[in-house]
Amino acid sequence: MSDHWQRRAAGTVLGALAAGAALFALAAPAAAADGDWFAYDAAVAADWTVTVADADRVEIRPLAGGSDAQQVLVLYSKPSAAYAIAISKILAVMHDGGINAEVTVVNYGDDDARGRQALALADQLGSDLIFAMGSNAAAWLWDSYRDGAIPVVTVCAKDPVVLGQVDSYDRGTGTNFAFTSLNMPVEVQMAYVLDLMPNLQNFGILVDAQNVSAVETQAKPIADFAQALGIEVQYLAVEDPANARTELAGLVAGAVAIMQQTDPELTASAFWITGSTSVFREIQTINRHSDRAPVLSVAPEVVREGSDSAVVSIGISFESNAHLAAIYGVDVLQGRARAGDLPVSIVTPPDIAINFLRARRVGFGCRSPSSRAPAPSTTMTACWCAATASASRPANSAAGIRRGDPARAARSAVPSLSASAPRLRRAP
Repeated sequence: MSDHWQRRAAGTVLGALAAGAALFALAAPAAAADGDWFAYDAAVAADWTVTVADADRVEIRPLAGGSDAQQVLVLYSKPSAAYAIAISKILAVMHDGGINAEVTVVNYGDDDARGRQALALADQLGSDLIFAMGSNAAAWLWDSYRDGAIPVVTVCAKDPVVLGQVDSYDRGTGTNFAFTSLNMPVEVQMAYVLDLMPNLQNFGILVDAQNVSAVETQAKPIADFAQALGIEVQYLAVEDPANARTELAGLVAGAVAIMQQTDPELTASAFWITGSTSVFREIQTINRHSDRAPVLSVAPEVVREGSDSAVVSIGISFESNAHLAAIYGVDVLQGRARAGDLPVSIVTPPDIAINFLRARRVGFGCRSPSSRAPAPSTTMTACWCAATASASRPANSAAGIRRGDPARAARSAVPSLSASAPRLRRAP
């Protein structure tokens, strides 16, 4: 098994942006093989050919492929910008790892019959590996194909322990499944939040009520944790994802009015965006109605250049998660590991991104230390204070703090708070 899984990297988090540079590319330029559901980064074309086989199937072949190629099936349940990031990273890691593989991507539309047709295709192709893309695909395969003949690695899926799919982070499933997780421990996440907002009184949690995995693994756990600290929580759920923009406008404006009853200047109030696509793609609407309350996010991709951005994100990026999943996949394909022996893969320390333009606009700057939770890193506060107060940075600049090497090791067990603290430094 790769030594990526035998050690924990130092977790240096580096200043990443100057004015005009993008942080995480949720809306990065992509080449679309099929505009309805499949997209990928344009850089993929340097190493792979992408062909639309039919309305629900895309075939990806290495430009330098030879004979005896291994077969990989990637199962989508729906289109998602996150999946474009993930599939691009998986292809890059496989290419860099020297994997000669033919990749078939199938969108089964979250339909059981179509999913079983995809599994029949996997058998027909003699697939060596299946990537389950997203929480829905992971859950469906876990229910329908657990202990199947083909190894499965999950990508862009929420925490399998919280969802009850497995009972431990630190050991394998003993089946044909290897899980990765887009979630980080909520106590660690909230420690970072309180390091930046030690006097937090009001917390508005934004989630898509139809996104069960986001509700169960992100929204409810952080709401419960914040309430236990005495923070007033507003649970703001979008009921109809197709009408998210209109619903969010009303939800956020209404929440601000309630927050201002105890915090007129909104200096001790914040919004928290979960990993619900229908919610985080409406960041412009959320910002428009959030007044001066900072908008924070679990998804680093929601922090990006310009004003249509969250102020801060603390979580695991789609790219980092896909990188770890791809390494698991490479280990399985090369015979270095059995999927069922691999523990749940969690990125630690978290990916952190900051948009200083948004921070200045809402007056979100240096705060005093929190007394309610252990600070994850005194250097994080120091870096934040220095960066937001810097007179040398142009007033209209957007800048950020992000992860270092995305291939850094994953911890198989939930990390302790002290072990999760990143070391930060200013960008040059």
